[in-house]
Amino acid sequence: MTQTYEPVIGLEIHAELLTNSKMFCSCSADYGSAPEPNTLICPVCTGLPGALPVVNKKAVELAALVGLALNCSINPHNTFARKNYYYPDLPKGYQISQYELPIASNGYLDIPGDTENPQRVTVRRVHIEEDTAKLTHEKNHALVDFNRAGVPLLEIVSEPDMRNVEAALSYATRIRAILRYLEVNSGDMEKGVLRFEANISVRPSGSSELRTRTEIKNLNSFRALTRASAYEIERQIKVYEAGGEVVQETLGWDEARGVTVSQRGKEDAHDYRYFPEPDLPPLQLEPAWIASIKSLLPELPDAKTRRFMEQYELKRQEAILLTSEKPLADYFEAVVSKSRSSPKTIHSWIAGEFMRYMNDSELALENIDLPAEKFAQLIDMVTDKTVSGNSGKIVLNEMLKNGGVPQEIVKAKNLAQVSDTGFIQEAIEKILSDNPGEVEQYLAGKETIVQWLMGQVARSTKGKADPNVAKELLVKTMEKRRK
Repeated sequence: MTQTYEPVIGLEIHAELLTNSKMFCSCSADYGSAPEPNTLICPVCTGLPGALPVVNKKAVELAALVGLALNCSINPHNTFARKNYYYPDLPKGYQISQYELPIASNGYLDIPGDTENPQRVTVRRVHIEEDTAKLTHEKNHALVDFNRAGVPLLEIVSEPDMRNVEAALSYATRIRAILRYLEVNSGDMEKGVLRFEANISVRPSGSSELRTRTEIKNLNSFRALTRASAYEIERQIKVYEAGGEVVQETLGWDEARGVTVSQRGKEDAHDYRYFPEPDLPPLQLEPAWIASIKSLLPELPDAKTRRFMEQYELKRQEAILLTSEKPLADYFEAVVSKSRSSPKTIHSWIAGEFMRYMNDSELALENIDLPAEKFAQLIDMVTDKTVSGNSGKIVLNEMLKNGGVPQEIVKAKNLAQVSDTGFIQEAIEKILSDNPGEVEQYLAGKETIVQWLMGQVARSTKGKADPNVAKELLVKTMEKRRK
């Protein structure tokens, strides 16, 4: 009997926090807008002797907010630790992080499962640390830019609860959405502000053992996460099938070749030589302060999805799409509030032509200038049959590209829908005369030919004919030709 294997996946997610200043000094954290390398620096973030760190209160607030959003317990007493391990991009020679007592722990996040019931992924810990400097390699030397060094970094560590790549992708996607809903991270993975590290092992199906794992570092896209995880799962299975043993190590992902590559032997906690950070006192978080942070929690994606299903009578997948990004959910509700059309109709327009334009133009919603009121007016014009659906798409594309008022665009392009039976009948008579073979097919019982003929009517009238009127007249006219 052939042995089958089951993946065991845990994720570590690193997210830079959107604060004005760095984690332990007053330097600007907006390193992306720095005019030159090594200009947003000071003795603290460059690790000069005698410089002392001071905790960024805003970063602590944002970290607690994320912990609460992930159903964690906020630890009222938490501490910082020194993580002593040589990295060329850590100017102090160590990293200030949290280890034994993180700010938040023992949380969970529900993701879609294989059945109707969601799968629960346990969040082991949420802790604060500082980001590293940026290295640029050129030929035989490396350049270091300390502008990023010390930027507040949040690490979210899951238990190894995921059993396939799809679950890992769903978990990572939902974490990103929550961070963006909370406005603590931009979610812009191309800029490296959100990075994934996948801990992967495989075991015989049905087993409960945890085998040797590998860690794939610095995955900065969902594509890289899924491709690297799938490759590593397959690689480990092949190792076991060949009678070998998986070696615990840290891996990188070579996107061009589509393979994982060894970077170093995997460390355990003792290899980092953690000890309490002597320059920072423990954080004591008062219950009232934690409660005040909790009061800042917005309606999160899962809750908004449930509300959209109940309030707007949307299907689950429809609601999930609209709530995947907070700006999209807000825009949908803004259009609904200004429209006479049903929420389902508005969802169809947003999920269809609107999002197609966003994807084709590679624009974020924030960069599209289409007021919800004007979009609502256009949708209502289609609902009221002032314009046809096809003409509505033409108007929408014009509004997205060049702006304008829907009524004026319809008038300027002569797109108003026509219900005049005389105008439509004249078009139908010509089409039937030009296509006698298709008329014969209909009369012989091939009723599906009506759709093709309707397409000819739409083309002939430039989409202005009311489709309901046109179809009724078309069928009636052909029926009169029966012998």
